[in-house]
Amino acid sequence: MPGRRWQDTAANHGAGLPDGAPARNRAGESLMRVRLAALALALSLWVSGHGGPAAFAQQPIEFGDAYTIQSETLGEARTINVWVPPHADEDPRAPYRVLYLIDGGTQQDWFHITGLAQLGALSWTFEPMVVVGIETDDRQNELTPQASDERYVAEFPTSGDAEAFRAFLTDEVKPFVKANFPVRDESALIGESLAGLFVADTYLTSPDAFDDYLAISPSLWWDDKALGVEAARLMAAHDYEGKRLFIAAADEGGTMQDAIDQLYGAAVEAGVEVHFDDLSATETHATIFHQAALRAFRRLYAEPPYDYGPTPWYLIEGGEPKPAQD
Repeated sequence: MPGRRWQDTAANHGAGLPDGAPARNRAGESLMRVRLAALALALSLWVSGHGGPAAFAQQPIEFGDAYTIQSETLGEARTINVWVPPHADEDPRAPYRVLYLIDGGTQQDWFHITGLAQLGALSWTFEPMVVVGIETDDRQNELTPQASDERYVAEFPTSGDAEAFRAFLTDEVKPFVKANFPVRDESALIGESLAGLFVADTYLTSPDAFDDYLAISPSLWWDDKALGVEAARLMAAHDYEGKRLFIAAADEGGTMQDAIDQLYGAAVEAGVEVHFDDLSATETHATIFHQAALRAFRRLYAEPPYDYGPTPWYLIEGGEPKPAQD
């Protein structure tokens, strides 16, 4: 490199060297470079042979597949993620129920909720299901119904387009899933916080869209508790035969808890199937989703205990293996 050729600059012209300093030995420097190169090569080979970084090949971990849907309803391209239980073509339990996860992007709730579905398929404790994660963008816009209270419109100026987002889900995402994956007609909708509000709103206004509705800590404070206040009237206008509602609440309290109580009370009064988990003693708004989802899956989709056969001898106190047969 220019300015670094010591034998031609510093050595020959004395630049940067004290007066009387001897010129550098060109042959000696060449030998030193050879020795350093040999040492570097030997070190590289040693690291490779002893489990250093060079011994590993890197590849991404895959957990489902992402698809882009050009939505006519929303007027833009949107991403959905899909996970199918392994060996679906050999599984007698296929085709599967579909779990539609709101806030289902990879930087949202995709991995931890889909991980629970993978646990169900692996452990046979609850039925396997296809998970479809719908990634949200402007959550205030996409997950809230139009507010009638102007205070909420002023506080959340982009809000109120839940109906359009629901149409995207039912008219575009569901047909795509039905046409491309091993699924049956039964489906569930799950979400937490504002996504839980969207689940409750869909249950009350469009119950035919899904079979099961899992609303985890739903933000029913929205629009001065409007959905809680109107729950009984809305439910009277629809048929809920074959529909199930699961509600879980953390320690939020206040107007949110008031509206959750109103929704649950209306469901009980209407005689529909409703499940309520009060997790306020152990969970906060930030921690409830994973725990509540697992409880919901075990309650709604439980499978008979797996038959492991006779207890092996090594799990019995004082047990002995059977004698070898001649």
